[in-house]
Amino acid sequence: MRRPSERMKKYLQNTAYYPWYIVAASFIMLFFNSGASYALGVMFKPIIREFGWSRSAVSLVFMVNMIVFAFALTVVGKLYDRFGPKWIIIISALFIAVGFVLTSFVRTFGQFFFSYGLLAAAGPAGLGVPLVSTVVSKWFEKWRGLALSISLAGTSIGAFILVPVLSLAVTSYGWRSSFLFLGLIVLVIDSLLALFVIKGDPHHLNMTPFGARQGKPEQTTMGTASPSGELVSMGLRAATRTRSFWLFLVIMFICGSGDFFATTHFINFATDYGIPSLTAGKMMGWFGLMSMVGVIITGPVADRIGSKIPIVVTFLLRFALFLFVLKYKSVTSLYVYALFFGFTQLVTAPLAPMLAGRLYGFGYIGILSGVINTVHFLGGGFWTYATGLIFDRTGSYQLAFALSAIMAMTAVLCAIFIVEKRHHEIS
Repeated sequence: MRRPSERMKKYLQNTAYYPWYIVAASFIMLFFNSGASYALGVMFKPIIREFGWSRSAVSLVFMVNMIVFAFALTVVGKLYDRFGPKWIIIISALFIAVGFVLTSFVRTFGQFFFSYGLLAAAGPAGLGVPLVSTVVSKWFEKWRGLALSISLAGTSIGAFILVPVLSLAVTSYGWRSSFLFLGLIVLVIDSLLALFVIKGDPHHLNMTPFGARQGKPEQTTMGTASPSGELVSMGLRAATRTRSFWLFLVIMFICGSGDFFATTHFINFATDYGIPSLTAGKMMGWFGLMSMVGVIITGPVADRIGSKIPIVVTFLLRFALFLFVLKYKSVTSLYVYALFFGFTQLVTAPLAPMLAGRLYGFGYIGILSGVINTVHFLGGGFWTYATGLIFDRTGSYQLAFALSAIMAMTAVLCAIFIVEKRHHEIS
């Protein structure tokens, strides 16, 4: 007689609604992983106060974390294309848990550099938005944008709830206990979801993506068309021969720089102007919630009009916000900045795999998304360190905001020149 868990597993895998279970599991995973993503921004000043380190020193560790994470994305993309997400998620959760637990016991800068900068860095590559976007994209042809938006909303709701909770936990129990418990929670939740719910490719289960017609999946041989005339997917080498790919990479580098400048330094910036840390934490919570609004709107809109226009609007809004905060720094103005910048934060998360798929097909979406997101997080790591260095040299973030505005307008121009149609390999 089958055990209840086996019967339930068989039922889930044979139902036409299984793609939506993938969406629900992805939402839950990103909900808890958002706490790990925002953790350093919340604990930045408490760590500095305890050890007396400079902002650029802690930002350097974050940059190393992002570099390791970024290059791990490409490795994870290749492994995902070959093996699926199950063990990638479990091993990644283990890296985060061990890294966070060790971080809670650090006594020297070298220990912090190893535990947070190196060990914990490899974990998010297999747990975050890039992998989830890739998994969900495989399970949907109809309503792909909507499914991605719902999944990625887990990050936003998680930030809205967990960032204020982390701020309160740091105030009540200290940053060490907060790191410890957060790492353990991520390990348990992600491992259970990977073991019992999340699957990588519907075709491996003899299923079809939601809204797809019965038939063979898209060809994955590089080129323009199969002998039968069907479009086939382009791999990384072929994609790099197109101008749109390089414009796409510039946009993602600039996007990452703005995202992580905000999530890592915003609380520091707000408290520098006399705003209490708990209030700044609430601002970041609303920042996260507004990112859900942005991502839920963006996915369905991109389904209808494509990805270019949402990208252009996103970076025009960022350009205006960077100029706005250069002049106004009251509680009200920083709430405005947090709300509207939060609206833009996750916009490229559903757009990146959707645009890559539209340009090059979904046969190699794992490696393409891995490279694209590697550049995104390299931008985040570089600019987070650079802004810490700018603060240490100038005593403020003014120059960082001015340069960020220039980069946002550069992203607008790059998006305009992307050709949003199916590309073909150049002989």
